[in-house]
Amino acid sequence: MEIGIGFRRDFADEFLVNKEFQPDFIELAPENWIGMGGYWKKKLDAVAEKYPITCHGLSLSIGSPDDLDMDFLKELKSFLNQYDVKIYSEHLSFAKASNAHLYDLLPIPFREDAVKHIAERIRIVQDYLERPLVIENVSYYTSVAAQMTELEFITQILDESACQLLLDVNNVYVNAFNHGYDAKSFISALPLSKVAYIHMAGHEKVSDDLIIDTHGKAIIDPVYDLFDYTVELMQPVSVLLERDFNIPETKELIGEMNALGKIVSNHWEEKHVTSG
Repeated sequence: MEIGIGFRRDFADEFLVNKEFQPDFIELAPENWIGMGGYWKKKLDAVAEKYPITCHGLSLSIGSPDDLDMDFLKELKSFLNQYDVKIYSEHLSFAKASNAHLYDLLPIPFREDAVKHIAERIRIVQDYLERPLVIENVSYYTSVAAQMTELEFITQILDESACQLLLDVNNVYVNAFNHGYDAKSFISALPLSKVAYIHMAGHEKVSDDLIIDTHGKAIIDPVYDLFDYTVELMQPVSVLLERDFNIPETKELIGEMNALGKIVSNHWEEKHVTSG
């Protein structure tokens, strides 16, 4: 029942000097740190001595039609081993095509051929890295040539690749709002036993019928409610707070982590005691 937070340079020193800012683990994008030297390498090493690290990637582009970037995977494996990273996750999306980096996480068509393509790529990555790949359900704003539902797409990929799921509860809320489905029904139908950990974050409502996943605002009450519903259905896993910009005072981040911790304690401590 660990509660972590994304490692950001904006508040990197807080991890080392603020005795009230003590997450159970941190998460970072390996692409932003591979090959890093100097001041920030020393800072990362100091933080890594104090906190376990998980990695959440940005550029694997698991849904890309291009070949996997084996040079990147070699660097990634070395980085994961250096920092004893047990969990490496990526987005169920693509960010590269025809060797062009698109600098965005684009939706993959919900199709059978895409399932086969992605499952095979996941198996290759897992074999090479010698650790499970954890795939995150992503927010998307239009479906592309869909032949099945998002739920069917995610479930089939998990089944065929034997990978694990990073369940982003806010992304479910965003997609449910934007595409008109019931978030609780979606979550209850997922294979929750395959969830490796959970992401929680804020979003921005830009119109009456559109919200955008931004990681730049506080978590709102309906997302906390959906998280509470989710936790009740699951066995204990770690939970990660994402905040990528519009960074507030550290006490606000501490408050959000405490709120998440209270919810999981209400459900999972009781489960643990009962099962024990």
